[in-house]
Amino acid sequence: MKLEIGNFHVKDIVFGDKTFYKDGILTINKEEALAFVKEDEHITDADLKIVKPGENVRLVPVKEAIEPRVKLNGDPLFPGVTGDLVKAGNGKTHALKGCSVLVVGKHWGGFQDGLIDMSGEGAKYTYFSQLKNIVLVADTDEDFEKREQQKKNKALRWAGMRLAEYIGNAVKELDPEEVETYELEPVTKRSKEVNDLPSVVFVIQCQSQMEEMGYNDLVYGWDMNHYLPTFMNPNEILDGAIISGSFMPCSSKWSTYDFQNFSAIKRLYKEHGKTVNFLGVITSNLNVALDQKERSAIFVSQMAKSLGADAAIVAEEGYGNPDADFIACVVALENEGIKTVGLTNECTGRDGNSQPLVTLDEKANAIVSCGNVSELIKLPPMETVIGELESLARDGLSGGWADDEILGSSVKEDGSIIMENNSMFCGDQVTGWSPKTMKEF
Repeated sequence: MKLEIGNFHVKDIVFGDKTFYKDGILTINKEEALAFVKEDEHITDADLKIVKPGENVRLVPVKEAIEPRVKLNGDPLFPGVTGDLVKAGNGKTHALKGCSVLVVGKHWGGFQDGLIDMSGEGAKYTYFSQLKNIVLVADTDEDFEKREQQKKNKALRWAGMRLAEYIGNAVKELDPEEVETYELEPVTKRSKEVNDLPSVVFVIQCQSQMEEMGYNDLVYGWDMNHYLPTFMNPNEILDGAIISGSFMPCSSKWSTYDFQNFSAIKRLYKEHGKTVNFLGVITSNLNVALDQKERSAIFVSQMAKSLGADAAIVAEEGYGNPDADFIACVVALENEGIKTVGLTNECTGRDGNSQPLVTLDEKANAIVSCGNVSELIKLPPMETVIGELESLARDGLSGGWADDEILGSSVKEDGSIIMENNSMFCGDQVTGWSPKTMKEF
């Protein structure tokens, strides 16, 4: 597989009479874009806004983030979702860098997602405050929501993906400003020089614990609740084969943008043939029952051993119950003699004194902490709120609350808020990047 991603670096985004890209300026025909979104009969209300770093803007509840892209051969950007089921990871893709499509929903029962502040203290907690964002604010029909709440999430998220593809078409016929090339030799066909380097496999544990379909990550449009650990070419992940479906806890989730730009995968590619022999990616599911967790760990460790891995990196999407899958996988790999590093956030309580993971093992002795989901964050009012601030003060948005006996409501009368890091949209960035730095005590 050879994937070439041609990049266009967006300097500004504006609305105009047609959708096009020129000299770093992305112009969007708002009416045409909204008409495209509303082709889905379940989208009853939609608007587009543009928000930029440094603006006094708060977005909540943010449900999804997607990088605008287009496949030059006409294949769908997200196979099995925005079009036919075809193989991802080959050919040429054009991408609009420095920007994203954000999907912000309106509240009607059920599950919510997270918060992004474009400036101030809150901007420090999420990568998406650093991007120029095209914001789709949308809702679905109420009767539909009452019957099948999970499909509201699907309708809104998939509308965002279709919009990202629509916008990506603006650069389809243009020459990119730079090209990233991703290509791995078949595992058994590599040179002696590469094979003599430490062999590393990357294990990603995607959120898949909801038995009701529509709340889990999807691979090629298939709900990962049905999934078993599988060896994948990393190009597939960078090129739209996996999309986000996870909703909460929000700081732990991986957006579709994260999959498209998986930082740890890109770094392993950079080191391939220099310091490591990057074997590829094992994608695993997260389970509920103990025997399911153990089964997945066995599958992962067997695949890694059969591939000849000397070392592994395991990244977990979520916390709490998924910690059991995470630790089981790390231990199973270590038992096979594969040195393993884990990437995860932790839940140490508001005071930081609780056990960080639900389950621990002495063999899990190389863990990178990406943040504490329970950390209390106080944020001042924002001049503009896009979405519905009150969703923080209702059950369903993890990290917010209606009434705490000590702290009161998450939302104060002046528009300021207090919440747990849980509510920060993709704030812990377990995919390998983060605006956060360590704190010394």
